[in-house]
Amino acid sequence: MVVNQPKFPSYFADAESTYKQAEYVLFGIPYDKTSSFRFGAKKGPDAIRHASWNLESYDMFTGVDFSQISVHDYGNIDGIECLESSLMIKKVKTFSQQIYHDKKIPVGMGGEHSITAGITSNIPQDCHVLVFDAHLDYRDSYENESYNHACTIKRIADHIDVENISVIGVRSAEKDELIQAKKDGLNLYTSLEIRKQGLENTLKEIMRDISSKSIYLSLDIDVIDPGFAPGTGTPEPFGLHPLDICTCFDYVSSNLIGFDIMEVNPLFDHGQTAMLAARYIRYCIENISKSKH
Repeated sequence: MVVNQPKFPSYFADAESTYKQAEYVLFGIPYDKTSSFRFGAKKGPDAIRHASWNLESYDMFTGVDFSQISVHDYGNIDGIECLESSLMIKKVKTFSQQIYHDKKIPVGMGGEHSITAGITSNIPQDCHVLVFDAHLDYRDSYENESYNHACTIKRIADHIDVENISVIGVRSAEKDELIQAKKDGLNLYTSLEIRKQGLENTLKEIMRDISSKSIYLSLDIDVIDPGFAPGTGTPEPFGLHPLDICTCFDYVSSNLIGFDIMEVNPLFDHGQTAMLAARYIRYCIENISKSKH
């Protein structure tokens, strides 16, 4: 039996400000050309937008009405799906550079995680980058490609000093990759370590080291345990709980100058992962807004 589903606008719900008016600019990057296990993340941005229409504009957790915040949804970056990854990165860099130039906060929706290197190449070098990811992604190249999704952290480190990068929730790495990351001084917090010492203790440790630095946050949705977020390209067991991410946003929102949510793959679940991503986008923007006003 075919069930007729209601149709919704193609933009993120309540993101109705013009670009000029907006404090926050959402944009989609429908790209998954270097995916290595399950393709489909290029459909993530539109799936997140669709899911957003299920959410009330008022958030009981933050006490903020999202519709009262100046948010613009630019849409997806055009002509990006078939590009080689190095050219994709350049296009993302140019696009996000304009957002920063216009003194707005970029919010990227992906798309595979390699995209993040293009956005972070525009942030000041003294910023701290927080990456939530099940995978270390510190290879210098993978499958003869230096801008592969398995090289994300390494490419971020081309611009940001590795000591100013923290990877949270990691639980999968190639042995030599892990050895090199530790040798280079990358800050690692595994999901098991977080469980043992407590998430809030981990966050206090991270924020003590970061102090008052500006922060860019990148969330690979596979950091969440696949029992909660199965719609992703490379699911990895023993992950974080969805509410853990909200706690993290609570700690860092006042320092954020941009963030992204990557690796949502709607082909492998029934919409729950995109729904989670949409809620995170609202929750994070609401928290930043609270800290500013």
